[in-house]
Amino acid sequence: MSRIQELHTAEDKLRALYHLQKIDSKIDEIRTLRGELPIEVQDLEDEIEGLNTRINNSENEIAGLQETISNHQANIVNAEALIVRYTKQQDNVKNNREFEALNKEIEIQKLEIELSRKRIKDTFRDVELKTNYLQQAQSRHAAKMRDLEIKKKELAQIIEETGKEEQQLLKESQVSRPHIEQRLITAYDRIRASYRNGLAVVAVERDSCGGCFGKIPPQRQVEIRQHKKIILCEHCGRILVDEQIEED
Repeated sequence: MSRIQELHTAEDKLRALYHLQKIDSKIDEIRTLRGELPIEVQDLEDEIEGLNTRINNSENEIAGLQETISNHQANIVNAEALIVRYTKQQDNVKNNREFEALNKEIEIQKLEIELSRKRIKDTFRDVELKTNYLQQAQSRHAAKMRDLEIKKKELAQIIEETGKEEQQLLKESQVSRPHIEQRLITAYDRIRASYRNGLAVVAVERDSCGGCFGKIPPQRQVEIRQHKKIILCEHCGRILVDEQIEED
């Protein structure tokens, strides 16, 4: 006879739910042992990805600024060559008009040189600011990479120590679930999701609910020990069983 066929009575259902709860609680304990490490690793990876983008953008901006400096330097060389050329041409002019025209061109090139030098100075200042920003991002990136390496090692060690046990428990949980009717599984999962400790099925301990510690009336405790129906805690809504149910 299959276990699905065996779960006719409320006692069978309660026993199956309590067994499932114990399996899932062990899984929860293993995951609690990992703590926030998986989230911390993911956060570090996301931050490092953002820093990579910031570093690449800064490097591209610095390269663009350096190209701008090179262009201004080339403008200065070109303007200086024109000044030399116009100055020589002044020696061969035929009248004052041509001389003044050449002199005006020389003044224009001198202004171009002055403007290019100012822009080079401003751009060098921008390069310095961007370089400092880049170095800060690179330093932060290196620190985060070290943190990530440490966190990954810690997580890998915990997974290695608990991974096999967790996989076995997960398998047991999945095997147990199909043998419990869907409406009970739905209620079980809903209750588990409502509480941080994941307890949906709890035993009565010292006349109290093992989940919220609310007092259970004596008559209700008698009904719980009879295993004839599924009883919920009137305080927290958890499914109540007595501690001996798995021993019966």
